Amino acid sequence: MENRNCQILFEYLKSILYDSQIERPDLASLDSPYERLGQGLKTLQKWVEEMRAYSADLSKGYLSGISPSEDNPLCMNLKNLHASLNHLTWQAKQVAEGDYSQKVSYLGEFSEAFNIMITQLKEREDQLKAEKAEIEKQAEVLNSYNELLLELTRKQREWIIIVDAATRKIVYCNKRISGCEEVNDKEYCRTCGSRLPFVDEILCWGEKEQLHAWEVDDGDCHYYRVTTFPLEWKKRKAYAHILMDITDEKMEARSLQDKAYHDALTGIYNRVYFDEYMERVLRDGKNVVLGYLDLDCLKTVNDKFGHGEGDEYIRRFISTVQRYFRTTDIFARIGGDEFCLILNNITKKVAEEKLTAAMVEFQGYRDRKYTHGFSFGVTEVCGRGERRTLTEIINQVDLAMYECKRRNKELYKRQQEATDENLGN
Repeated sequence: MENRNCQILFEYLKSILYDSQIERPDLASLDSPYERLGQGLKTLQKWVEEMRAYSADLSKGYLSGISPSEDNPLCMNLKNLHASLNHLTWQAKQVAEGDYSQKVSYLGEFSEAFNIMITQLKEREDQLKAEKAEIEKQAEVLNSYNELLLELTRKQREWIIIVDAATRKIVYCNKRISGCEEVNDKEYCRTCGSRLPFVDEILCWGEKEQLHAWEVDDGDCHYYRVTTFPLEWKKRKAYAHILMDITDEKMEARSLQDKAYHDALTGIYNRVYFDEYMERVLRDGKNVVLGYLDLDCLKTVNDKFGHGEGDEYIRRFISTVQRYFRTTDIFARIGGDEFCLILNNITKKVAEEKLTAAMVEFQGYRDRKYTHGFSFGVTEVCGRGERRTLTEIINQVDLAMYECKRRNKELYKRQQEATDENLGN
């Protein structure tokens, strides 16, 4: 009986240690003294299977597999290795993003190799940056002094015009039409018959600068960048003008500037535009009325109903206020819930009446499960007689706004008490 039990357990243990597919015996057939040992081997089988699967994942670099059970003592070192590999992976990603401060000190000989590699990468990057800076510097110098040669040798759409410095006549144009007749309209190039709306500026150029870049427009929404060089043309002093159509570039720059001056969410002006506009107002001594508005309850709406609903709340506020003012008035978002109105040709009293009407309308909305409201203050900016800075103006009108906010809070409190009372009834 003893030999039979030992033989069964021995074969089970051997299968656990050597077989890829472990054959588990019928442990219920073991005699009572050996049955507990069989259960222990069953636990060992589970640990060994976990260790094999875990080590297989690690050997392939797969760090997101299923971790072994917490009570498995066979995987302790593997878990330590797993943690080291995870951290090493994170460090490698940091290095890939340009962080060369990463160092490894927990992987023995590999640590030294890794750290040497990082040092070499940093040195190589510094070297490449230095080389790039030197190349860019050389390219800038070459571009400055050889731009005419480059443009002349490239067959591009730019105008290349040579003007005799003494006679002020066009002696070369890359758009010259063979055999063309002269035209009397000064907006046309007499050499090639092509349209040149700013020909007088080209012909009259006489500055002594070695290189000059300037811009002109044709009065019809087309813009050109002109790069001008003095040079010798057929043994005579002349000027070379390279004209590039930059209309698309101008339009794109104008579009980017427009975006830079507008709030992305609401489409109204932003703090940058407001500050610049008010600086001009104070510098030029203009008379305006400034309204300072603070959107009430925005944090509550964001916290309880999400920022998407908060955005809708802001947009509704904007559309309500805009209905009471002219499209020429300046409406700007200067903070998350702070807004300013700059009003021309209006009195402070009328501005307050309009803002009060807008505030009452906005407070009247009842289609949401939250209170609608905003508070405001108004001040006059008194043209040449204004002695306050913009900061002082904002601070003063901010005080008036807070007085309005205090009254609104009492109103919201009474409204909430009335709502609670109605619900109670």
